[in-house]
Amino acid sequence: MNVSLRYRAALCSAALLLLLVLVWQAATWSPPAPVAKGLSAEDAEYAALMGKGPAGAVIAPDSAASQGDKVNGFPTPAQFAHAAAEQLSHPFRDNGPNDKGFAIQLGYSLARVAAGYLLALAVAVPLGFVIGMSRLAFLTFNPFIQVLKPISPLAWMPIALYTIKSSSSSAIFVIFICSIWPMLINTVFGVANVRRDWLNVARTLEVPPLRRALEVILPAAAPTIVTGMRISMGIAWLVIVAAEMLVGGTGIGYFLWNEWNNLSLSNVLFSVMLIGLVGMALDLLFAQLQKKVSYVD
Repeated sequence: MNVSLRYRAALCSAALLLLLVLVWQAATWSPPAPVAKGLSAEDAEYAALMGKGPAGAVIAPDSAASQGDKVNGFPTPAQFAHAAAEQLSHPFRDNGPNDKGFAIQLGYSLARVAAGYLLALAVAVPLGFVIGMSRLAFLTFNPFIQVLKPISPLAWMPIALYTIKSSSSSAIFVIFICSIWPMLINTVFGVANVRRDWLNVARTLEVPPLRRALEVILPAAAPTIVTGMRISMGIAWLVIVAAEMLVGGTGIGYFLWNEWNNLSLSNVLFSVMLIGLVGMALDLLFAQLQKKVSYVD
């Protein structure tokens, strides 16, 4: 890509980000409200949460500093930046089940995604080769694929929790079941659409089936297979957040839900931003892999 075009795109992205921040600031700005007097910090917070506080009043200044967006509604960019700085300053803290740093929670999520994704990869690619190379296998497996593919991954969660018993293993199973279909379908498509000329040459040279699969079919189908892997990773990262909200315990999804229960919208926004950034990083990794196996620059 042209360097000048990259530079202009970066400037446009920065300008768009600045515009969004300004809109955010304008939408959340409000004039200072009078301070409620005669109430303790706890009583003022409870009254505000129940909608019984004095009209237009906020809690006492010392409590407002500590509670911030818990009472005063949607956070401003400054409040979000403060909460993000607090999280970034202690990413590996571990003060008990409900107070772990985001880096620890992110590690749990990535480990679950990796386990479920690798299991799906180990099943989908070999099975996709078998189905793609055999018309009989395609006709045999296709009805099962078409029935199971549209089922929401989270619909499997109750069955997984009942049979597997472990919430963490159930989350891994959900990742497996949602990751397998894009990889399987793309592998079948890539293998089945390898040019007949190449296969005929391999047969003419009496290339053994295993060698033909590894040295002729795999390189030809690799771009399509990696595309399926990229789609599967995006779905896996999407699903793990929802799964961890359901099963609880650890993970970035649980971290987000726990911050919501703590009425900390700044930390909820921080979690959302973190999930988006990690998802983008994972997608960029697969984009680089896609370039490596592609025949077109």
